[in-house]
Amino acid sequence: MSEASTLTSVIRSTPYLIRMLLSLSWMYATLGRRVRKTKRAFEEQLILGGMAKNDAVRLSMCFDELKNSMTQTLRQGIMRGL
Repeated sequence: MSEASTLTSVIRSTPYLIRMLLSLSWMYATLGRRVRKTKRAFEEQLILGGMAKNDAVRLSMCFDELKNSMTQTLRQGIMRGL
């Protein structure tokens, strides 16, 4: 491949890469917001069911652990691809 065709390929793929990065960033921000909302609702339901607040908070930490696990897996996949 010549340098010109390589440069052309990079320039043509740039908008797609930017779009993908923006989509991943939006997904990460949305995931964080949804996890917090779900966690709060889960805690409220457990407390309404008669569980102690400390125990409800401890159980809802699983949502954070799951989110962190998902993002770590995604990061590892991206880093392996580079």
